[in-house]
Amino acid sequence: MQIKSVTDKTFRKYGKIVDCVDFKNLIEALKNSTPMPKGVAYEPSVDALESVPEYDEIKNKLYGEMPIQIGYCNGQNHLLNAVEYHRDSEINVAATDAVLILGMLQDVNDDLTYDTSKMEAFLIPEGCAVELYSTTLHYAPAMSEDKDFRVGVILPKGTNYPLNEKHGEGEDKIITAVNKWLIGHPEADLPAGTWLGLVGENLSI
Repeated sequence: MQIKSVTDKTFRKYGKIVDCVDFKNLIEALKNSTPMPKGVAYEPSVDALESVPEYDEIKNKLYGEMPIQIGYCNGQNHLLNAVEYHRDSEINVAATDAVLILGMLQDVNDDLTYDTSKMEAFLIPEGCAVELYSTTLHYAPAMSEDKDFRVGVILPKGTNYPLNEKHGEGEDKIITAVNKWLIGHPEADLPAGTWLGLVGENLSI
């Protein structure tokens, strides 16, 4: 699929480049303090990342003093596999080049299905940070030719941790973790019970 840059004007409906914070210490910590697995690994909160000098600036400027967590998503991936969304923005900090495949929550149908042909791909260059709005469908970063990616993930504290209650009908049934709504693709290797509402191609970079 076509890969655009996050500087392209078509990215604006999904998010924006974050240039009000210098993320250099966080990027160094991502490079030096987070592992590169085979496959994809996500950790929501990592002490080495939350100890960087810009932590308070990120919390205060980007989340209005809300408690935050800083984790990572590292590895190799070239498929969409699923989409997720949160009730808030997510900040992605690229310690390497990485591609995000993005869509809009407004295009999810009433029956919680979503056509992947509506999605677009955007390259975040190494050293760049972007905000993804709460209405932006996204999932793990991707790269072609089995290239590694290393991306910092900033979210409100508690996001993506295990649920305390069972969730049932309607949109409630696709909540898979705290502050995480997930729609999977039938061709993806996802946990049992995942709502498989993606229709169309399992997009590939």
